[in-house]
Amino acid sequence: MLGAIIGDVVGSRFEFNNHRSKEFDLFGKGCFATDDSIMTLAVAKAIMETQRAAAYMSENSGGAAAFRALLGENTVRCMQDIGRHYPNCGYGGRFHQWMFSDNPQPYQSFGNGAAMRVSPVGFAARDAEEALFLAEAVTAVTHNHPEGIKGAKAAAAAIYMARTGADRREIKEYIERNYYPLDFSINGIRDSYRFNETCQETVPQAIECFLESTSFEDAIRTAISLGGDSDTVGAITGAIAEAYYGVPDWMQTQALSYLDERMRAVYDAWQEMYGAPREIFCVLTKYIDKFAEMERSENSVRVHEGETPATRFSGSITVFEDEFYAFTKEYPAYHLTNYADILESHGIEWSERDVSAADVGKMDAQSVFALITGAVRAEHLCGGVLKTFFEDGAMLKWLQRLREIDAASHAQNV
Repeated sequence: MLGAIIGDVVGSRFEFNNHRSKEFDLFGKGCFATDDSIMTLAVAKAIMETQRAAAYMSENSGGAAAFRALLGENTVRCMQDIGRHYPNCGYGGRFHQWMFSDNPQPYQSFGNGAAMRVSPVGFAARDAEEALFLAEAVTAVTHNHPEGIKGAKAAAAAIYMARTGADRREIKEYIERNYYPLDFSINGIRDSYRFNETCQETVPQAIECFLESTSFEDAIRTAISLGGDSDTVGAITGAIAEAYYGVPDWMQTQALSYLDERMRAVYDAWQEMYGAPREIFCVLTKYIDKFAEMERSENSVRVHEGETPATRFSGSITVFEDEFYAFTKEYPAYHLTNYADILESHGIEWSERDVSAADVGKMDAQSVFALITGAVRAEHLCGGVLKTFFEDGAMLKWLQRLREIDAASHAQNV
């Protein structure tokens, strides 16, 4: 959810004055939390209140149907209770009428407001099916047009997948199979893309901004550089990017300064209920779960029509390699040109056998990165080496050590 707030705040000053470049100050004069942030927080509050109530609902109280009805009622109430305090935050005309109506009813909208406020769903959902269920429930109270529901579901699905370990290629495939073609690039559409408030012309573009990114900050910069409805594109992109990369601490602190006491109280409650410790290495350690159960047998790899298990396996490793390089660019301390010297200090000579057998139990992060760097560099000299390190379990061992370092760091900060 924080990623959506950041994307909104950063994009707020560019909504009607587009900046089609990645070069700009992220936070500056004119930035503020628009309706995107406010309604995102309202949806978050509705989800929290519904989940608390659900804990007291009996199994015979109507099940999913009763839960959905309650969530819908709470969404309307929370959106109005919070939203009426900010009448000039940027509501569209029809939504403004809904906001201040004594009898608010859905109005067949397919505006991008459906997707800009849905991010709490992707973080609260316990499985993919629940993400889609919740997305429709919180959206249909206003945006009950099929395209509005579609946009919200697509955004929620992308966020849920990013949070639970899918890589960029898998997210792209899922969105293309179920929601929108992503047969364009941001560079290819930037000059012609114009302000548009529909889901159809905002959600796929925002998802593509994330797919082309190399870090959370790069995702936000890419979204703003596209132009159009900048705060909403930024909010949707930022939510997915947060789930995938996490948010840098300095950016979190800066963004939260734009929330007043009322909004901050909702955010803090959400963090207490759904917040998870930020893992610095999560963009890489998600591959532990992705490959841990992947055996050499062809039957162990899920594939899509026209794709073999071998190409699926190799394709995921290629994405890992790309993300490794992107991570070391984002965190220069791990961009190691002296990896061989670091390994030598641990008594490890570079050979496939010695590196695979290395005891990483007490290694620090930089030393583990030396092992991974060596493996990635070796891939360029002898194709297939990186695949071998995954298959023999060495890479998973190294990544597991990074996860342990993340966990230890969090424990020290609690």
